[in-house]
Amino acid sequence: MRTPVAAGVALLAAFVVLGVLVRGEPYGPDALIGQALHDEWRGPAGFLAGVVSAVLGPVLPIVAAVVLVVAVLRLRHRGRADAARVVTRVLVLLLACRATSWVAKPLFARERPRVYPDFAYPSGHVVSVACTGFAIVVLCLWLAPRLVSRAVRIAVLATLLCAASRIVLDVHWLTDTIGAVLAVCGVGLLSGVALRLLPPARRGVASSA
Repeated sequence: MRTPVAAGVALLAAFVVLGVLVRGEPYGPDALIGQALHDEWRGPAGFLAGVVSAVLGPVLPIVAAVVLVVAVLRLRHRGRADAARVVTRVLVLLLACRATSWVAKPLFARERPRVYPDFAYPSGHVVSVACTGFAIVVLCLWLAPRLVSRAVRIAVLATLLCAASRIVLDVHWLTDTIGAVLAVCGVGLLSGVALRLLPPARRGVASSA
């Protein structure tokens, strides 16, 4: 248990430090990428990025939350109380991770690369995708261990695609997307320990779940 807690604290500390560093002028890599992609969002690349951003964004955790609620109800109806409790805790984990952008954005109050509603750090879209992926991976650790590797690969790929789309659209800096991943992983690990989801049970759903 010490390892997830230590890792979670370290990731959250890195998230805060990065947020403080980038509150002012664009950070080195941010400025370079911003110049390289200047006005790309107005062209075909921007159109494609917009499609990706529409699919991989805030809608994902909403859909995931609804699915988890339905799953809890069905599991309880079938008498699988242990599994229902696990899914309920994963739902709480998902919500805790998603809240990172809502809480942090006003605290860091970072401006966007171009005029756009809301603050920049961390990226809400990337938080949405990363928190959904994190929750699915934890759920697989408990209920479908054989799918964990596949879930991790899909979560990482989806998060990278979302981050790239937001940068191409010129509505986020690179460090906004990095901060989003740091925040989700940090909160996810700490919440997972607090909710007794991490480390997972070795064989299926523990009777004390």
